[in-house]
Amino acid sequence: MNLKNLMMWGVIVALVMGLFQLFQNPKNTTISDKMTFSEFLTNIDNGRVVQVEIQGNNINGLLSDGKVFKTYAPNDPNLVEKLTSKGVSITAAPLEDKMPSILGVLLSWFPMLLLIAVWIFFMRQMQGGKGGAMGFGKSKAKLLSEARGKVTFNDVAGIDEAKEEVEEIIEFLRDPRKFKRLGGKIPKGALLIGPPGTGKTLLAKAIAGEADVPFFTISGSDFVEMFVGVGAARVRDMMEQGKKNAPCIIFIDEIDAVGRSRGAGLGGGNDEREQTLNQLLVEMDGFETNEGVIIIAATNRPDVLDPALLRPGRFDRQVVVANPDIIGREAILKVHIKKINVGPDVKLRTIARGTPGFSGADLANLCNESALLAARKNKRIVTMIDIEEAKDKVMMGAERRSMVMTDDDKKLTAYHEGGHAIIALNEKASDPIHKATIIPRGRALGVVWTLPERDKYSHTREYMEANISKAMGGRVAEEMIFGHEKVTSGASSDISMATKLAKDMVTKYGMSAELGPLSYGDNEDEVFLGRQIARQTHMSEDTSRKVDIEIKKIVDTGYQRAKKILTEKIDDLHKLAKALLMYETLSGDEIKDLILKNIEPKRTVDKDVYNKEETSSLGSLGLKPKTAH
Repeated sequence: MNLKNLMMWGVIVALVMGLFQLFQNPKNTTISDKMTFSEFLTNIDNGRVVQVEIQGNNINGLLSDGKVFKTYAPNDPNLVEKLTSKGVSITAAPLEDKMPSILGVLLSWFPMLLLIAVWIFFMRQMQGGKGGAMGFGKSKAKLLSEARGKVTFNDVAGIDEAKEEVEEIIEFLRDPRKFKRLGGKIPKGALLIGPPGTGKTLLAKAIAGEADVPFFTISGSDFVEMFVGVGAARVRDMMEQGKKNAPCIIFIDEIDAVGRSRGAGLGGGNDEREQTLNQLLVEMDGFETNEGVIIIAATNRPDVLDPALLRPGRFDRQVVVANPDIIGREAILKVHIKKINVGPDVKLRTIARGTPGFSGADLANLCNESALLAARKNKRIVTMIDIEEAKDKVMMGAERRSMVMTDDDKKLTAYHEGGHAIIALNEKASDPIHKATIIPRGRALGVVWTLPERDKYSHTREYMEANISKAMGGRVAEEMIFGHEKVTSGASSDISMATKLAKDMVTKYGMSAELGPLSYGDNEDEVFLGRQIARQTHMSEDTSRKVDIEIKKIVDTGYQRAKKILTEKIDDLHKLAKALLMYETLSGDEIKDLILKNIEPKRTVDKDVYNKEETSSLGSLGLKPKTAH
């Protein structure tokens, strides 16, 4: 609640308290009793009347016992003489028609004024307090100031190309002559495009911090209201504010809220959102030019935006803010790691290599989770172990150690995950193993986690076939150890992943010798009611049958490869499953040492306290022994 609202409530409370104090009857207030004129004359004769005040025919007086009275007297010319003879103090005043005082007028109008004030207050609250009770059409754009916490380009890392694009806009605003000498025009708009969490809004804040011009910010949803025409009116008002403060920057976050393709509604294009979009298009590039007003917008769904928004003259340039590569992730980690106390063993390059596909928001969450984990353990610094645990939690979910699992379930999970790990070790094209665990995490009973050695932007046929073989390793291990009748549903996600990858190889990547390098079943996007709906193109029955046959052939080949490897490496499978049952979690290096060099993990497990409490040796490593399920 802002200061204006507090003042409003203060005035209301003060008026109510004043009215209450004014109209309540104080205990020490004397009350005048009415007296008949005959009683008044009798009291005069008895000498009880001490003082009177005569105002016309109205008489107010005081008796000898201190009692106050009032009466009405007829025109009696002998009354004053009679009062004088009895020694009564007489005060006379003319009868006047008094005008009502200002206080009286205020008091009489107070209830109505109070009702009007409360109504205005709540109407302002409903409309965000902008422009009075009826200020629906006023823009909700807020002018950012440095007092709110300045963000500069030093706080933005991992998106160097995007920074260069917007730096040019800032330079143009600072020194337009530098570009106009060569005939260049200031861009009217820039659209920041990228997946969620890559830093689009943070980049806009940095632009505000770096630019020496007014910076307005507004969300796309702020234009839309229940009243017809409000969105368009707010667009006009926003541009008017921009013209008054030119040169300036206006930032619209989540522009897809109002910038979706037109013609998708049932109302023939007359709905409120489309009117808002039409007004925005006209304001950006219509008959009137808005020199010096640059609009920067952000969205993670550029596919749904209206083509008229993306043409030159409106959003002149589109700045892609993509997920960072390994160098960008390391730079982002340097920014966020400054906010926490880390130990000397923390290697940012190692963390960056182990987090492919992470966005800037994911890395910020990783640093925060590691600090929370360390604080939970009453540590003074965050170590590499804490960061590894936080990474496992972010990527695979929290450990579910309280989940009840029988010994048979744990044994089956150990062999299932061991099958995945053995295939990953023996498939040359597979990514290296990072970790294997039989501790339930998220919705999985166990996980084998492989990480690429570098960022990959395309995948080979060999790599995809190795992944299908690795996915089949869990089911094959269950069949070989427990028999065909004892296989479980635990491989459902593996089978789904292998089938999808094989389908993509056939229909998208042209990797089927039978069907050739053609694309089958492309998804065509059509817009209905503002939503993107995927419509699959028609395939003939013969082609669809061939696609299914090719998909099955690829998956079956991966299954046979996995079966061949596990048959040859059955001893390694038993060895790894036994180690997983004992230690529950093994790192990639520990698995390699165990299988390739026959070196046991350098950890001790006290058989007497096995499945009970955390041992001191494991606690020093930041690891926990197996708990009773």
